Amino acid sequence: MKGCNIVMIGASTGGLKVLEELFPRLPVLNAAVIIIQHITPLVDRSFAKSLSRVSRMPISLAEEGTKLHAGQVYLAPGGIHLTLVNNSVVHLHNGEKVNSVRPSIDVAMKSVSTPFGIKITGVILTGMGGDGAAGISHIKKMGGVTISQDQKTSVIYGMPKAAVETGKIDFVLPTNRITDKLKELFG
Repeated sequence: MKGCNIVMIGASTGGLKVLEELFPRLPVLNAAVIIIQHITPLVDRSFAKSLSRVSRMPISLAEEGTKLHAGQVYLAPGGIHLTLVNNSVVHLHNGEKVNSVRPSIDVAMKSVSTPFGIKITGVILTGMGGDGAAGISHIKKMGGVTISQDQKTSVIYGMPKAAVETGKIDFVLPTNRITDKLKELFG
């Protein structure tokens, strides 16, 4: 069974604001969009509701066993890791913190398996530290397209910089160009 295309977006410090800039500009994409934002359990649900007000795609908090559908957005819950089973089903688990965070972008991105007949894109947005660098390398190795936010539009250039330093980023773009690239790939 062929799954749907996947866009996995990782963000931390400043990410909530950047996501609120990205989503009003995005059409309904021919991909399931998964957001791994370093967020607390007390804020995750309200952020999903807030983001859904500016998005053309429905946004929900990811739940265990959720089957991915193109044109929908899934936010990883705060305080728990999100992985994908067969690129198509959400699995949530409590594992140890990775890069001092849970949910970890690396954990989510590294769960992507070799895609058969689907496209996968990884995006690293603003944030402190290096979470997402190993994950973006994995997505590139799986044949995916990789995007990093540029320094000028990042609140903190730690995570995007770490991703760029892997040498596995295809496009380093300002916020508005990230939406253009996603439209081009999945619009």
